[in-house]
Amino acid sequence: MSKHKALTGAIAALASVATLGALVAPALAADTTYSPNGKTVTELAKHGGAQRIASIGNEKAKNVILFLGDGMGDSEITVARDYLKGANGHFEGLDAVGQPGALGDAKAGTGQYTTFSLGNGSKDSAVGKDGDGKLAANANPGKITAVTDSSASGSSWATGTKTYNNAVDVDVYGNPQLNLFELAKAAGKATGNVTTAEIQDATPAVLESHSSERACYGPQGKTDGSSNDALKRCLANQLKENGGIGSISEQLLDTRADVTIGGGSKYFRQTVQGGEYKGKTVWEQAKEMGFQTVENDPVAMNALQYKDGQPVLALMSDGNMPTKFNPSKATAKDPAKDANPTVCTPNADWLGNQGSSLKDMTKKALDLLNANPNGQKNGYFLQVEGASIDKQDHAGNACGQIGETDDFDQAIAYALKSVDLNNTLVIVTADHAHTSQILNAQPAYALSTVLKTADGNNMVVSYGTAQEDSRDEDGGYNGGDMEHTGTQLRIAASGPGAQRVTGLTDQTDNFYTIAGALGLATTTDAQNALSADAEVKVATDNGAYVADVDGFNGDAVLSYELKDKNGTTVAASDSSTPLSGVRVKTAQTTPIALDGVTEGAEYTLTVTGRQSGKTVTVDFQAPAADSASKGDAGKDAGKNGVIASGKVDNNAKPAGPFGALGETGTTVLAVAAAIAMLVAVAMLVKTARGARDAKSGR
Repeated sequence: MSKHKALTGAIAALASVATLGALVAPALAADTTYSPNGKTVTELAKHGGAQRIASIGNEKAKNVILFLGDGMGDSEITVARDYLKGANGHFEGLDAVGQPGALGDAKAGTGQYTTFSLGNGSKDSAVGKDGDGKLAANANPGKITAVTDSSASGSSWATGTKTYNNAVDVDVYGNPQLNLFELAKAAGKATGNVTTAEIQDATPAVLESHSSERACYGPQGKTDGSSNDALKRCLANQLKENGGIGSISEQLLDTRADVTIGGGSKYFRQTVQGGEYKGKTVWEQAKEMGFQTVENDPVAMNALQYKDGQPVLALMSDGNMPTKFNPSKATAKDPAKDANPTVCTPNADWLGNQGSSLKDMTKKALDLLNANPNGQKNGYFLQVEGASIDKQDHAGNACGQIGETDDFDQAIAYALKSVDLNNTLVIVTADHAHTSQILNAQPAYALSTVLKTADGNNMVVSYGTAQEDSRDEDGGYNGGDMEHTGTQLRIAASGPGAQRVTGLTDQTDNFYTIAGALGLATTTDAQNALSADAEVKVATDNGAYVADVDGFNGDAVLSYELKDKNGTTVAASDSSTPLSGVRVKTAQTTPIALDGVTEGAEYTLTVTGRQSGKTVTVDFQAPAADSASKGDAGKDAGKNGVIASGKVDNNAKPAGPFGALGETGTTVLAVAAAIAMLVAVAMLVKTARGARDAKSGR
């Protein structure tokens, strides 16, 4: 073997290890960096690993509402209060939740929580991508990162698992983590998601999807459907045309929340690229799947009523919703600003003028959830996001963020008057802190806005976290790259279990507070057990074969393999990454099309839950060509064309290496990676010896 070939082989072997790292167990991570509480990245990356109050139990609530002000740090709340109400003023919603005595005898709790993440982008994960969408795995995933983004923070409270910035409900190894909507649906509860942002944006997305890249909005990427940039926005393996679980918009439909209200309607104009709905727009797919759809129509949104089996999908704007106030502009230090302080003005385009304020959307969501039989009987979980506090903070837009905080406060105030705090837990918090700071005077080295407050006084709001000087030709700023900050955040709660937010907690504790209050499965074992009754039925209709899968409620992704009687694989799902395979439709039937089946032949189908490791095996014989009725699958077919069925064997060992991808299901992968690494090292050593021997003439 030549030195070139040996080195090439060694590099290839190492590259394969890096790729395999996307599936390797957490135990392989070599990072031993310590966090302030003494845990390593490996420990923190485990489900529940970052909890600060793991031993504290939960009081039960029938319903939970999580109000999330995106980017609403303590400073943002204070800026809005001082401007709108005065320094000694009071918000009806924001300041009432968690305040002892403010809501009668409702239980109350107020505290702070930590927000750090485990990586500054997918480059710090095992499912990173290059510019062409190809897997570019980090062999040492996970890195303690002081400043989180909205996707990592949202994933924390949605799943109880710390992850990297850019991740949507996957851990640093790329393994999907079950979220609150999936768990709530498995428990028979109603679910609602309301936001002023694009519904595909990070905070709403963490309840309805799993994605290695937060920008993987739709099957054509982040476009209005007139172009396709999916490989720039998505890991190629996640796309449905490549055997993956699909984009955020497609998964939103699979998750099938009872109520979804937000922006981002233009992304549903994209064309589906693979699977059953290939060639249709996402809007068309939604309608065929039975959704009540509303596109950019506040009147139609307000007219929506509960209909059995027809969840609501109302997207009220092409992108993010217009803000309540017109923008202000942060500028450099100038004495003229003190003499002429800014007064915020109403935005004529704000959808609240047409009956679609955040309060209006929250009211509609609560009406629909309360009319839902599951909501009436079992309760509901509703998340409401005031999204553009963050977006206007990024832009150094004081009036914009103040108006969005006001809109958010009014939604909270409405909910407090409308729900029973004896059975409903209301939580108000944020996902990360932000840039705006209140100062005594205009800063010399940062941009600022001087506002005239409700007290009649001047208030200086400073913006100084842009990484580069982004001032325009007028010396002002309304861009979008002011940065988040990493400080801990306020969390407040009223209702059953509110005391659990008291003191210092972590964002992941919020998952356990919500899930525990609702009685959902929180531990890995409890979640795996949700798939213990899974069943697969193989059926035929007019010559087409399908496996109808039910009960894999402890899984987000399925894999399958179809073999003939000789053991030859006829069809199989892609298992190249944790985001490859079939997306589970929780508490619904997940269909798997079975290609390559020949009439009269015998087959074995194996379906495996990628998170739980639970497996169902079904042996069947396709009806012969001369069967009396193919539509009934012949004389041996049961009702609805069912040929055969099978249930989980709960005594079977977890499937691997491409079965369970959780903490306990990757031992085989760990061994495989270790062997591959040893081979690679051996090849490098051999190459080095060859070079040395050649140089010495041996």
